Amino acid sequence: MEQRILGKTGRNVSVVGLGTWQLGADWGHVDPAQAQAILAASAEAGVNFFDTADVYGDGKSEQAIGKFLADNPGLEITVATKMGRRVDQVPENYTLANFRQWVDRSRRNLGTDTLDLVQLHCPPTPVFSNNEVYDALDTLVAEGAIRNYGVSVERTDEALEAIRRGNTASVQIILNAFRLKPLDEVLPAAKAANVGVIARVPLASGLLSGKYSKDTEFAENDHRNYNRNGDAFDVGETFSGVDYELGLKAVAEFEQLVPSGATTAQAAIAWIAAQDGVTSVIPGARTVEQAGANAAAASVAVTQEFDGGVRWIYDHYFRESIHPRW
Repeated sequence: MEQRILGKTGRNVSVVGLGTWQLGADWGHVDPAQAQAILAASAEAGVNFFDTADVYGDGKSEQAIGKFLADNPGLEITVATKMGRRVDQVPENYTLANFRQWVDRSRRNLGTDTLDLVQLHCPPTPVFSNNEVYDALDTLVAEGAIRNYGVSVERTDEALEAIRRGNTASVQIILNAFRLKPLDEVLPAAKAANVGVIARVPLASGLLSGKYSKDTEFAENDHRNYNRNGDAFDVGETFSGVDYELGLKAVAEFEQLVPSGATTAQAAIAWIAAQDGVTSVIPGARTVEQAGANAAAASVAVTQEFDGGVRWIYDHYFRESIHPRW
């Protein structure tokens, strides 16, 4: 598994990491034993970067990772968590006092004194330009509660604002074959500023797995059911904000680009990893088999023809509706 340095953290992380939203409760039920098996399969495949959040299953995801680390003390795993979505989304809630409470809770969940990387979890846009927010994060570093901090964003302008801050270690952003806007400015700016880029929602909530059809049904507690219109959170987090049926048409085109020997999902992950400036891609996994297959995407080669085909699909199907929004 190729490793790359995660921005100002200085840590070597696998180019394919593991997103653990699925280990919470927003994609349907996950058995605790299954969660442990998924973490183990990922680590065995060379994944050494887990991404979580305090809101995933209201702490269940963090706790699952904490148990795994406690049971496997010899593994060198970098864990990135996120904070800020467990309260009303108003800028006034992003204070040092709240940060301390949130970080303390995550430290308990993960069973560690110092968090490797804490990311603001898609906060209100004004938070990104608030000097006091960054001062508070610097204080947490000075106090030893966290080693580094970054941001998770919805929009490219939010990413660019955070990148301009000297101690921002990483930016997490939606980047996939259906969401190309970060290629324009965010990746070059991050690379120039030594800021790591964590690419999330790499399969567009599973659309780019090639396994869905117009008849696919999702569980009632699955965000791909209840958030299709943005009723719970930013609609861009669900299917990358694309219309589901239009996405299915685009996937049919994408499947024609998939290299021999690779699955549709592996090709989608590999394409992201091949983009200059990307540090790690963090697909989720609901099974041991998915975890292993996702990790294997790191070895899939991306040709210029493949890359050009992805860009054509985006321009043809999504640029007009997606590009101005995020």
